[in-house]
Amino acid sequence: MDGFKPVEELKGIGEKTGKLFHKLGIETVPDLISYYPRAYDAYEAPVPIGSLEEGKTYAVEGILTKSADLLRFNHLQMVSVILKDLTGTLQLAWYNMPYMRANLKVGSRYIFRGKVAKKRGRMVMEQPELFHPEDYAAKVHSLQPIYGQTRGLGNKTIVRAVSQALAQRPMEREYLPEYLRSRYQLAEYNFAVEHIHFPADTQELLFARKRLVFDEFFFFILAVRRLKEKRDGKKSPYTMAMVPEVERVKENLPYALTDAQERALKEIMEDLTGGMVMNRLIQGDVGSGKTILAVLALLLTVYNGYQGALMAPTEVLARQHFESISSLLREQGISKTPVLVTGSMTAKEKREAYQKIASHEADIIIGTHALIQEKVLYDNLALVITDEQHRFGVGQREALGEKGKTPHIMVMSATPIPRTLAIILYGDLDISVIDQVPASRLPIKNCVVDPGYRKKAYDFIEKQAAQGRQAYVICPMVEASEMIEAENVLDYAKELRKVFPPSITVEYLHGKMKPKEKNKIMERFADGEIQVLVSTTVVEVGVNVPNATVMMIENAERFGLAQLHQLRGRVGRGSYQSYCIMVDCSGEEETGKRLDILNRSNDGFYIASEDLKLRGPGDIFGLRQSGDMEFRLADIFTDADILKNVSKEADSLLKEDPELEREEHRELKRRLAAYLTKSYERLNL
Repeated sequence: MDGFKPVEELKGIGEKTGKLFHKLGIETVPDLISYYPRAYDAYEAPVPIGSLEEGKTYAVEGILTKSADLLRFNHLQMVSVILKDLTGTLQLAWYNMPYMRANLKVGSRYIFRGKVAKKRGRMVMEQPELFHPEDYAAKVHSLQPIYGQTRGLGNKTIVRAVSQALAQRPMEREYLPEYLRSRYQLAEYNFAVEHIHFPADTQELLFARKRLVFDEFFFFILAVRRLKEKRDGKKSPYTMAMVPEVERVKENLPYALTDAQERALKEIMEDLTGGMVMNRLIQGDVGSGKTILAVLALLLTVYNGYQGALMAPTEVLARQHFESISSLLREQGISKTPVLVTGSMTAKEKREAYQKIASHEADIIIGTHALIQEKVLYDNLALVITDEQHRFGVGQREALGEKGKTPHIMVMSATPIPRTLAIILYGDLDISVIDQVPASRLPIKNCVVDPGYRKKAYDFIEKQAAQGRQAYVICPMVEASEMIEAENVLDYAKELRKVFPPSITVEYLHGKMKPKEKNKIMERFADGEIQVLVSTTVVEVGVNVPNATVMMIENAERFGLAQLHQLRGRVGRGSYQSYCIMVDCSGEEETGKRLDILNRSNDGFYIASEDLKLRGPGDIFGLRQSGDMEFRLADIFTDADILKNVSKEADSLLKEDPELEREEHRELKRRLAAYLTKSYERLNL
């Protein structure tokens, strides 16, 4: 189909550049069109030189009163000139661009735009763009898209490719009913797609984004309602009875369950023994003790003669679950067999695992989404548990439930979503909330600091490492970007290797690495071979490392509070005092107030609800915080009002036309089918 032509067919994209686009997950032209900007560069009106602040990007205007100098040192050429206005002076500098000297005429008025730095006590703007005032006037208040990039593929190349793709694409038929577009003042679909990339101003950007966010929620919720319909009120073919062994295991645990755990466990056991198919979400903050409830549910299942499966989002987490369940079974003298299934296992290991599962030699099956591959054949699979539910799409949710004959479904999430939103997003599930943390856990000590504190933080991490502890350092970016001012994993790791003595091993981790590389790094960190792990947010759903006591988050202002809380939950898992250091590079009072919520509380549900109050429609970029959930633009916190409206409209629509058979819903039905197909494709079945 022509619409799905490879990105290499666009002008100027050869095989080499095509491979770089593939690294960003862009294989086809539609992939490119739905690769939305991650931020926008706003061309603001020029400001007085005296008001400039270090580290920020500005436009300044002035008349050159003196010729530019061309300086040479260390194989470097620098064109330098001083710009003055009534409020101060600013040095402008261009490196290895000697031709700039000829472009700068004494007595002419110019506008320069660039990032301001402080060097040797004076303000300097390096590599600024140069404009004549009339040219800049045409750009003021316009927004330039900034895309996620990879080394060798800059923003300008992506912008050119997106412009070309949009110019060539055929117009698509509108599929949202007219009454919905009118009721919520939603942009026409083709307009929204074009203007999310190239908005004339902020108002146009918000208009385009609102439509695309509405669509993302709409399809997701229609898919969830479809799932609910399939599951609701179904009798279970797997009847279970309470067995004394489960109570014995609970009594022999080295700790007592909290009241909240006991309440959730009662609901789970009532579901499993009640005769109907269980569809339950266990929502509990990081460290609230969801995993032991999963183990007790699995034990009830296997003691009733069935199989149970536990699916984790990463191989390292799956392996940790396997090891902790295996050791619990050994300690308690339980002769039930767990087996591990992950994508990186050898063909022989997989064959052996599949054989054990099919013959029911294995009772408990633990793995990644490899568990829902077609080759895995179960023998009476009665319970399926997924960990970190928001990491799995609707298609995965459905595929897992279709293994065997309608097994019981239990899903776990540590994302502290306020209950009103959880009911919408997990509309196909009953919800149990664990809102207590075991008393034995020491509260994490938090601090929000500015970049000047870094040296003290490094000294503190070094002292912790000397005591045998470990630390995470989180950066918002994988590598340096020409457009986005934020710390990146690759350069930061290099820098820390210089800062710390050789006895401290520093490694990095990010989502673009191959799964095998990621697993190896996480396993080495879990085994204590790495003292400092520099990472993107890929660790927020990661691994249990009780020995890690420091979480340092760079550019904390770029993350949503729920995500910061998730990251903080990576530490404080052992018996040692743990610390979270959030580096706020914004210097803005409002950001400081927002981050202070984390300072005051370790309660994820409180943080999520406070964040909802603070966030407004302007806080839409760089603060994604609702995990994956198949949304490219939508954020369940910022866009909570849209989510609630969509939920209401989806219910109303399905009540009137359950099969979407009406003429005005035909295109919507076709789109929903395509959405579900795409969700299934993510399974690699």
